[in-house]
Formats: sequence, C-alpha cells, structure tokens
Amino acid sequence: MKAEEILEGAKTIAVVGLSRDPAKAAHGVPAVLQAHGFRIIPVHPTATELLGEKVYRSLKDIPEPVDLVDVFRPSPEAPGIAREAVEIGAKALWLQQGIMSAEARRIAEEGGLEYVENRCTAVVRATAAISKN
Repeated sequence: MKAEEILEGAKTIAVVGLSRDPAKAAHGVPAVLQAHGFRIIPVHPTATELLGEKVYRSLKDIPEPVDLVDVFRPSPEAPGIAREAVEIGAKALWLQQGIMSAEARRIAEEGGLEYVENRCTAVVRATAAISKN
C-alpha cells in the first residue's frame, strides 16, 4: 500500500513525540494534520495537553482505536514503538522524514501493519490533497 493510501485510510493518528515547541516539525506537522480533519492523539512523556488534546504517556495508554502511529522520535526508538503499535492493533506505522529502522519495519510488517519510513505526513497530505474536513 502506498503512503498516500495509508494516510487516506487513517482517521485517528497517535503522534509519538509530538513536541511542545511550535517551531518544531514534531508540533507543526501534527497541527497541519489536525487542521485538515485528522484526529490527533499526542503521546509525550511529560505534557498533559497538546494541540487541545489530552496527552498519553504511551500508545498502550490510549483508550480508543488508532489507525496510524506517526513517529517523531530518533530511529533507535522506532523498534520499541513498532512493538507497541502492533500491541494496540494500529493499522499502520509511519516514521517521519529522516527516521528509518529495518527492525521497526520487520516488527510492523510481521505484526500486520502497513509501514512508511522517511516520509513526512504533511507533505504526503499536501501533495495528495487529503483532507478529512
């Protein structure tokens, strides 16, 4: 499945590493997705609210189904996040631009998840004109 199809099929996106800093891509990209109608669920170790949404400490703490796990963490953290994404029954794992992990890919694909790496969800959204509004 292509990145555009994965994003088109997603409604609820858990963002691991959503930043408090509006100047960072890890804040701006999820904000753009939210503005285009995607449900954003922030995952952050210490924040309580980001983008007007309740923040969860881990994927396992999210009390609702997640379509896509969008990752803004360093590549070495990706395999652990992939395991959690499989455990919660997410449909896809997406590693943002500059993030790659053969191990995360293997874990995700063996767990039945679609997988994208080294691509920006906001760029794919814009070029494919995907909106949930």
